[in-house]
Amino acid sequence: MTKDLTGGSPLKVILLFTLPLVLGNLFQQFYALADTIIVGRYCGVSALASVGSTGSINYLILGFVIGVCNGFAIPIAQLFGARDYHDLRRHVANAAWLCLAGSVILTVLTVAFTRPMLVLMQTPSDILEGAVIYIGWIFGGIPFIFLYNMVAGIMRALGDSKTPLYFLILTSVLNIGLDLLFVVPFQMGILGAALATDISQAVSGVISFVYLCRKFSVLAMEPGEARPDKRACLRLLGIGLPMGLQCSITAIGSVIMQWAVNMLGSMAVAAVTAAGKTMNLLTVPLESVGTAMATYSGQNLGAARLDRVRKGVHAALLIAAVYAVASLAILHFGDVAIMGLFLDTETEVDIVAMSREYLFWNSAFFIPLGALIVWRYSIQGLGYSTLAMLAGVAEMVARTLVAIALVPVLGYFGAELANPAAWIAACLFLYPAYRWTCRQLENRLLAARLHMKKDACAAQ
Repeated sequence: MTKDLTGGSPLKVILLFTLPLVLGNLFQQFYALADTIIVGRYCGVSALASVGSTGSINYLILGFVIGVCNGFAIPIAQLFGARDYHDLRRHVANAAWLCLAGSVILTVLTVAFTRPMLVLMQTPSDILEGAVIYIGWIFGGIPFIFLYNMVAGIMRALGDSKTPLYFLILTSVLNIGLDLLFVVPFQMGILGAALATDISQAVSGVISFVYLCRKFSVLAMEPGEARPDKRACLRLLGIGLPMGLQCSITAIGSVIMQWAVNMLGSMAVAAVTAAGKTMNLLTVPLESVGTAMATYSGQNLGAARLDRVRKGVHAALLIAAVYAVASLAILHFGDVAIMGLFLDTETEVDIVAMSREYLFWNSAFFIPLGALIVWRYSIQGLGYSTLAMLAGVAEMVARTLVAIALVPVLGYFGAELANPAAWIAACLFLYPAYRWTCRQLENRLLAARLHMKKDACAAQ
């Protein structure tokens, strides 16, 4: 079930590894999309705005969880590339211990502070209660989000990007079915949508964990490998925490931006929600290329193939640029059709017009977004996740400046400029950071080779 990414054409290897990730990420989007589509269609614009107003805080917390789990997978990918299976299993076991502890702590804290966070964000009073109900129950499912993302991250680190897709297809269908059941005949509204998501994520996490234990023979634990190990934990946290914080720091800018949008009223919130969900669908391929690059870079670094890392980055940038141009055409002809999933486009004409404008200004900057994603994930795969976190700081600062300086002056148009400003700011940091990372690793590999030659000479 494992796959070695250290041989073959980088472009072909990355494409074949990315395609299942695209489908998997699309189905993962269906968790939130199903809620938004069904709530928007059957519960009205106010309920849609309630769910949409939680988007940034949702990303703040769940982005941290996903970032940490993806970070834990990077040392595992490096060890797999180096063929050090004993240390690999120790890192897998310690990743599980860390995820268990983190899920308990984070669930308690987020559920307890759901309402204060939403009030602090100036959530409009007419949608506050619905938002509290929805995101509070979503946070209650954090242990299962940890479980699934940890297992999926391990599978991808071992070169298997297909199996997580199969589980997501199954549970996404379950989520849609439960959404329809709870919201339409049971008339549970926003609560029903949140429960459907929690149940689906629980099923996904449990099934994938059972499969991982049974089918990946390389993970069969030997005596002593499952014990907590300080060195392994520190290595995992050294990469996982900065990646989780990078997601959360980026999300802080989004939370501030959401606060600014909230002050523009419920109609602006609904428009940004519909546009944001549409954009999330369109950026899935870009994010999938990035996820592939984290595993690809990690495995090739473990195999001491930095030349292949560079070639892979060039190939990934080409893939991202081609898709960015294609997405402009997709939006030009299909934006209203996609938004029709979330809104009644015939009656909500003003909201649709605002959403289309938001999408135009964001999609025009998909090329810098693609470059940002490729450089960021490649740097993370090479083990320098702190640099990626600093790029998140650049995004946060840019969004904050737009929220404070432009939205009060330009109104809704200022909100449309927030993402492009954040992406450009991150790119200005990430490109030199990537070049610096490659130079550091070249020097390290050269020093290691010289040391090996000296040892060989001494042995003779």
